[in-house]
Amino acid sequence: MTGPIEQGTSRTRGSAHILTFLVRLSQPMEKVWPQLATPEGLARWFTEADELQPRLGGAVTLRGLGSGRITAWDVDRIVEYTLEDGSRLRFHLERYGEDGATLRFTHEFRDGAESEQRWRARFERLVELTEPQGSRAPDPDATA
Repeated sequence: MTGPIEQGTSRTRGSAHILTFLVRLSQPMEKVWPQLATPEGLARWFTEADELQPRLGGAVTLRGLGSGRITAWDVDRIVEYTLEDGSRLRFHLERYGEDGATLRFTHEFRDGAESEQRWRARFERLVELTEPQGSRAPDPDATA
């Protein structure tokens, strides 16, 4: 891995496109979670959430993407937004090292409107918001 954002992967299954990313952050899961699961947090790096009921089955409306339901909700760990058009955005946080978090992201969608490049730019904004200036998540897998 070079930097906190690993190369995204894309694959097609039937008519669905599946884009995945792995993002390493130096902040703990509890500090990253609000950026993924609150209207204020999402607006800072991704898009406005005109409606977000923070619970399993809660309504969600993501500006420019559509409305739907929260289909997975595990506080400080997992949130999944499934929209009426069948697209799905899943944010899964895991501990990383002593004080960091790993974000495993999956976006499943039907049309070709999304791209790896657009998500990479979004994740770069997320990294800027959650990382102290000049700091990067230590890589526990790195060799000295």
